[in-house]
Amino acid sequence: MSKSALFVCLGNICRSPIAEAVFKQLVTDRGQAGDWLIDSAATSTYEIGSSPDHRGQALMRKKDIYKNVEKHRARQITKADFENFQFIFGMDDSNMSNLKRMAPKNYSAKLLKLGDFDTDKSFQGIIEDPYYAHDDAEFERVYQQCLRSCTAFLDSL
Repeated sequence: MSKSALFVCLGNICRSPIAEAVFKQLVTDRGQAGDWLIDSAATSTYEIGSSPDHRGQALMRKKDIYKNVEKHRARQITKADFENFQFIFGMDDSNMSNLKRMAPKNYSAKLLKLGDFDTDKSFQGIIEDPYYAHDDAEFERVYQQCLRSCTAFLDSL
């Protein structure tokens, strides 16, 4: 595996598992699955050990990508992740500042905001947390943002 990507959000149960599932599907569809190590993690300890949010699971099942994260359990990012992953993607400015604060000295990963790759600039690079959403529309929006962003990132390589 020559390339690696880690997707990070606050709890690792909503946005980052969706981004992980989307990215895994995209590289599989491009015949590049064997070239990539792909995972997701949290900046917090809130949800360690939890499965993806049930609304996110429902969305991923509908999009036929849940198979990519079926065994997912939330975990917190580790110092080793900053060395083991080439690209670490945060979902919003808070994630990015947490990642920079948590990073060890002289880490090798590139810290990137996933939404900066979104071709729809109306979101200003932010993939908002859908956890407190009152309907499934927020999870659909996260999925669409992740799909556009991951596609554009892969196209940029």
